[in-house]
Amino acid sequence: MNLFLKSQLKQAAAFTAGLVVATCTVAAQVAVTVEGTVALPQPVAPAKVNQRYAGQAGSFLPPEPPTAIVYLEGAPVPADEKPSTNVVQVVQKGMQFGPGLLAVRKGTRVEFPNGDDFYHNVFSYSKSKRFDLGRFLKDEKPPAVTFDQPGVVKLYCEIHEHMRGTVVVLDTPYFVKTDTNGVYRLSGLPAGQFKLKAWLDEKRVLEQPVDLKPGAILRVNFPGS
Repeated sequence: MNLFLKSQLKQAAAFTAGLVVATCTVAAQVAVTVEGTVALPQPVAPAKVNQRYAGQAGSFLPPEPPTAIVYLEGAPVPADEKPSTNVVQVVQKGMQFGPGLLAVRKGTRVEFPNGDDFYHNVFSYSKSKRFDLGRFLKDEKPPAVTFDQPGVVKLYCEIHEHMRGTVVVLDTPYFVKTDTNGVYRLSGLPAGQFKLKAWLDEKRVLEQPVDLKPGAILRVNFPGS
């Protein structure tokens, strides 16, 4: 290869790299970030565990502390986005669902592995998703459940009536779960006027209108009612 051709190839590579960097920089400047806090409810007293479970191996874990799901409603989905094919897990361990609150995009598949040394039976009668996995042990693998409709799906165990879990199925890619202090950060948002919502439970969904400016970092807090 002669020197002239090598020089041309180097210039082309440098131009391409510069173009990629410039594109990423512009995208970073355009994308919006929203952060803040959600006033979470007080932890509820743990449900009394039926004494008939006392002989089962494994310790009883306390339920998870309260958290919330923050999501952007009304924002357009990116034109090049593909349908969700994610697979996530909700584990049964210590006679609790973990995580106890899960947010997923519509189309996500959820597995329910058993981490205890005794039977569990996960089911739901929610309108947006009804299913019953039957009884299964730790070394058995029930089929994954596809959550294909937006809505709130309540999880139960047919064997342990104190077990409760929730899957919030959203038709948007813009969502995040708070930490146990109610702190959240939602990045990569499009500019525009939308609604920002905080889901605490089926009876409490807080919302605030937001005007997202390109490249801005907006702080939005959801105080307690």
